Amino acid sequence: MATRNFRKEICRHCGLKLLVPFEERTIHCPSCGGITILQSRFNGNVHYLPINTQVTGSNQVSPSLAHGKKRAVLCGITYKGHQKSLKGSVNDVLIMRELLIKRLGFPSSSVLLLTEEERDPYRIPTKHNIRASLRWLIKGCRSGDSLVFYYSGHGSRVRDRDGDEIDGYDESLLPVDYETEGRILDDEINATIVRPLPHGATLHAIIDTCFSGTFLDLPHVCSINREGYYKWDDHRVSHAYKGSSGGFAICISACKDHQNSADTTAFSGTATGALTYSFVKTLEQETELTYGRLLIAMIERIRKAQEQVGLKESHESQVYFY
Repeated sequence: MATRNFRKEICRHCGLKLLVPFEERTIHCPSCGGITILQSRFNGNVHYLPINTQVTGSNQVSPSLAHGKKRAVLCGITYKGHQKSLKGSVNDVLIMRELLIKRLGFPSSSVLLLTEEERDPYRIPTKHNIRASLRWLIKGCRSGDSLVFYYSGHGSRVRDRDGDEIDGYDESLLPVDYETEGRILDDEINATIVRPLPHGATLHAIIDTCFSGTFLDLPHVCSINREGYYKWDDHRVSHAYKGSSGGFAICISACKDHQNSADTTAFSGTATGALTYSFVKTLEQETELTYGRLLIAMIERIRKAQEQVGLKESHESQVYFY
């Protein structure tokens, strides 16, 4: 009788057998520390949950969060136990959080972290939770609000199905459960946090992943190379609106849509993303920056690291505007 509200599950990392409450969607293994995403029960084509599961709203995020004029969603995924796991994503999120709170004045209660190390099940970077967090970020946004979306994890490219990509490919974010739940396409990210952005509000996105060039699908692109030369490209298409509702959206990406980006220990001896580390250190050390100066300073930091330790990752930073 004592176990009637529990079910048996197995940690997918170490194989430990566990008793888990029916309503839980994730296991944080007490033995190996790995995260296992639990699958809901299916009966034919009908998706159902155990009878004692509490159903919550689709927009629910951690109840401890405030909804101030400055707010941020910081998502870092290591894919622990996966063949292509990453080492630096959680480190990236933590140094971004410190920058926002200590340097840029974001209240800690308005900064939402999504990592596999979180105990709160709503802060595990599943597809459901990432979607809910992006909706929380934009909800009630008004003039004067400053929003930040940060992502460190895997990205991918898939064939564009609706003809709104100049290169024929959509870029996508890979949640921790992407193998079962699927990717989040740039089209969806744009529709969720860019298109509703109202006049007078600002959104900054910092995307440290492979194939990150047009991750927010913004219509105007500025590419800056290692020598500081830049060029503008127009990514607008006639049949699809990619802009905001009058707000100012900026996306700083680690590389172009066809390039790779990776963790490196070249900067501090600890695994971090090159874009993240150079972005944070530049903002910590320089008080007055234009976007152009920011990107040039970041590229210079990466170039010096490449010269010192032979860093092989290709970085040609890009900034996207609406």
